[in-house]
Amino acid sequence: MLTSLRNKSVIVTGGTRGIGKGIAGVFTALGARVCVIGRNEHDGAVAAEALRGSGGIVTFCRGDVTKQPDMEAAVAMVVAAFGGIDILCANAGIFPPVPLEEMNESAWDDVFATNLKGMMFSIKAALPHLKHSTAGRIVLTSSITGPLTGYPGWSHYGATKAGMVGFMRTAALELARFRITINAVLPGNVLTEGVRDLGQEYIDATTASIPLKRLGTVEEIGHAVAFLASEEAGFITGQTLVVDGGQTLPESQQALAG
Repeated sequence: MLTSLRNKSVIVTGGTRGIGKGIAGVFTALGARVCVIGRNEHDGAVAAEALRGSGGIVTFCRGDVTKQPDMEAAVAMVVAAFGGIDILCANAGIFPPVPLEEMNESAWDDVFATNLKGMMFSIKAALPHLKHSTAGRIVLTSSITGPLTGYPGWSHYGATKAGMVGFMRTAALELARFRITINAVLPGNVLTEGVRDLGQEYIDATTASIPLKRLGTVEEIGHAVAFLASEEAGFITGQTLVVDGGQTLPESQQALAG
């Protein structure tokens, strides 16, 4: 039990569904005060109500990570409600598949705006308040796709997720003097609403490539994020934690035959 997270003030961007909601749920169960940020008021209200069912303190702030004024306003609301910010989980991301031959400027820019620029806007807005925390933490949701692997149709997505890791390493150096750590989780295939939308054929093929023979859960990613955000991980910064059921280990399908 990571008791150091009790009563901490936590922001989770993209926290109304999928991995973000799973992260928020884990922090809530550990006694943190959580604000989920998303673009849709209805989805946010539903998610916050569901998360409160575990007895935690949860609020929703509407905000679009691609718009810096939105993030500054959302952060101000969190500070007013919770008295400060201890932990930022920069999780918001999109992954619409587009083959490289069909890629256009708009498709490229949309993914970069959410996944990479949105991460930066979130950090910029929260940073003045994280500096006042006794244990400021930033945890990024990257991916195995980009930093470690590739997948057809996700060249733009992979580029942003690799970019997050590159950003993190320099940010770790700049933020260390404020005693703020920044790390990243690299999820493999996790059973979210977005993955379900890709269809059963995709799920079955992916499951076959994972040594543990199942997809991950959003809560398993949440627990990894919670560890990196805890006081127990206070001497870890600029690092990545792969959570993929061993998916990146085999050299080939033959390695999984046994």
